[in-house]
Amino acid sequence: MSSNLNRRNALKNIIAGTAAMGVSSGFSALAMDKKEPKSISGKLKGNINHSVCRWCFSSFDVETLCTEAKKIGLKGIDLVGPKDWPTLKKHGLESTMCNGAEINLVDGFNDKKFHKTLIKNYLEMIPLVAEAGYKNLICFSGNRRGKDDETGWSNCVEGLKQLLPLAEKHKVVLVMELLNSKVNHKDYQCDNTPWGVELCKRLGSENFKLLYDIYHMQIDEGNVISTIKENHQYIAHYHTAGVPGRNEIDDTQELNYPAIMKAIAETGFKGFVAQEFIPKNEDELASLKKAISICDI
Repeated sequence: MSSNLNRRNALKNIIAGTAAMGVSSGFSALAMDKKEPKSISGKLKGNINHSVCRWCFSSFDVETLCTEAKKIGLKGIDLVGPKDWPTLKKHGLESTMCNGAEINLVDGFNDKKFHKTLIKNYLEMIPLVAEAGYKNLICFSGNRRGKDDETGWSNCVEGLKQLLPLAEKHKVVLVMELLNSKVNHKDYQCDNTPWGVELCKRLGSENFKLLYDIYHMQIDEGNVISTIKENHQYIAHYHTAGVPGRNEIDDTQELNYPAIMKAIAETGFKGFVAQEFIPKNEDELASLKKAISICDI
């Protein structure tokens, strides 16, 4: 797969089809040698619920990705809409982060001109998520386009409050993703944990939480482990990738993923951690297996 795969285009295509160990031991686990990774054959430790993002492995059809994910021991696949839910169910996998109601990553709840479309989309999607037996439905703040923080929060609250009664009724969690605005998503407003946490506080509902993307937040704010420990009650889901580059979790990147996974587990987190790196290696499944083995503390 090309390393310059654009997530925005990949998500657009998907939407269109839908209507930890200690630090010292952690670094040794990151060493990714040239040998075939040890097969983990579905036998994982159970401390982390693992999944993988569909768009990163779009060279595989959904059926094949499900088959391989099941072999590894994953519990689900992220960013899959209703069209592909039957395939996941056939393989005993969950849609661990549902999508298909959002417009895109840049036109979100922080701008009132998108509220009519977003509210219609989410009011239709929330019952579908619940009927399928799933829980998480992704959403986005959208780009600032000159809006200050207060305007962004106020607009998001106004839009999301129209959805929360239905989400609460169906036990669906609307999950806003934290994305970096320095490298990948210029001008995105929900680009730091304090901004997202403040929105959570203003909404005051267990049915609105954050998707803490470890890759993105390392770029925009760093201090990953402390941030997770201090704000875990507002986090419903995690994404991973190597920094810099958004590629494999190997010894060329700066994050100590075993230590981060250990910190996540210690908060009592029972949700999902999804691999969202863009494979550079020709054997993409080997890269996925290696990432899971590193994160399976």
